[in-house]
Amino acid sequence: MDHFNYRELQLFAEEVPLSEIAAHYGTPCYVYSRATIERHYHAFADAAKGHPHLICYAVKANSNIAVLDVLARLGSGFDIVSEGELRRVMAAGGDPKKVVFSGVAKTADEMRYALQLGIKCFNVESEAELNRLQQVAKELDLLAPVSIRVNPDIDAKTHPYISTGLKANKFGIDINDAERIYQQAAAASHLQVVGVDCHIGSQLTETQPFLDALDKLLALIDRLADQGIQLQHIDVGGGLGVRYQDETPPHPSEYAAAVVERLKPYPQLTLIFEPGRAIMANAGVLLTRVEYLKPGQEKNFAIVDAAMNDLIRPALYSAWQAIVPVQQQAGTAQLYDVVGPVCETGDFLGKDRPLVIAEGDLLAVRSAGAYGFTMSSNYNSRPRAAEVLVDGSQSHLIRQRELWQDLWRGEQTLP
Repeated sequence: MDHFNYRELQLFAEEVPLSEIAAHYGTPCYVYSRATIERHYHAFADAAKGHPHLICYAVKANSNIAVLDVLARLGSGFDIVSEGELRRVMAAGGDPKKVVFSGVAKTADEMRYALQLGIKCFNVESEAELNRLQQVAKELDLLAPVSIRVNPDIDAKTHPYISTGLKANKFGIDINDAERIYQQAAAASHLQVVGVDCHIGSQLTETQPFLDALDKLLALIDRLADQGIQLQHIDVGGGLGVRYQDETPPHPSEYAAAVVERLKPYPQLTLIFEPGRAIMANAGVLLTRVEYLKPGQEKNFAIVDAAMNDLIRPALYSAWQAIVPVQQQAGTAQLYDVVGPVCETGDFLGKDRPLVIAEGDLLAVRSAGAYGFTMSSNYNSRPRAAEVLVDGSQSHLIRQRELWQDLWRGEQTLP
C-alpha cells in the first residue's frame, strides 16, 4: 500500500494533487510520500518486535538527506557503502552507532572517518580488507567492530546484475573460508568480532532464498561458538522485492516474521535488516510531461521530458515500471513507447503502454522512489531533476533542480 491514489480522476500524493506539484516545481520531478516511507519502515519494525533488532536503511536506494532525516526520526539505523553516504547520514542527524559500513572497496581514509565517528560495524568483504582495517585501527589505537559478509552461494533468482550471493559474484567471503577469516579477526589486536552479514541480491520475490541463506549463517554461528567466537548480531541484509508489475513478493511483515521465527533459539543475537527498495520504491513517483506524440508505422511514441539520465532502470535492467496519467481521460487507449530526449535508442521509460494522452499531459512513473534519482546523471548535459517530499497537505522542495551553470561547475578551460 502507498499514498498515491486517484481522486475524481486526478492522481494525488497524500493530500496534494500531482498536477499542482508539476505546476509549482516543473518536470521532470521526483515526488516522495512521507506517510508511505513511515508505513514501510514500521512494517519491518513491528514484525520484528519480538526479537532484539535494528532496521538499517540502505542509503544507496535513495540518499536525499530529507528522506534520511524522516527515517532517523523513526529510530532507523543506516547501511552505507561509501564515505559520502556516511556524511549524508551525519548531515541528516543519523546516529553513527546505528551505522553498518558495507562495500567491497573501502579505502583507508573511509575507514579512518568511520572509526573516528564510532560506527556500529564494518561489514568486511575480503581478507585483504580485514588486514587493512586492522592496520588503520592500530594506527588510530581504536578497536574496529567487524562483521564478516559471508557469501552463502544461494541463487536469489533475480536479475544477474543485482544478484550478490553466488560464488561468481564479487561480494563477500566464501562461506567455506569464513571460519578461518573469523579466527584471524578474533586474533587481531585492534579488531572486535561482533557479527555476521549476508546479502544475496535485490528484488527477491520469494522468502525461501532468504531462509536458506539464514540457515547457513546459523550453522556457521554454531560452529564459531564451538570455537569460542560468540557473535552479537546477525545481519540478513536487504533485497526484499516490491511489486512493479505482477510480482508477488512477501509482505515485509511476513518476511520479517519468518526470520524472527528462525531466530527463536538465538535470543542473544540482535537481528539487523537492511531494507532499501522495500521502503522507498513505492514511496515515490517520477513526474514527466508529454512533449510530442509521434505516430509510426510500427510504433507510436510518446516523447516526454524525462529520460534515461533521470531514470536508468528500464534501460539498464529492462525493468518494468507502471506509467499512468496524472489526469485520467475518457477515450480509446493506444499503445505507446514512452521515450525521452536522450540520443540513445535505449532511452525509454516503458514500451507498449496503453495510454489515453495528448501533448502537454502529465504522466507518473510509479515505483520510482528507489534507485531513481540516486542513479541519475547529467548525460546529454541535462540538469538533474528536482525532488519533492509530500507530508500530508504540504509539499517541500528537498532538492532544487540543477541550473544550467551547475552542469560545468568545477570545470575550467585551458589558459
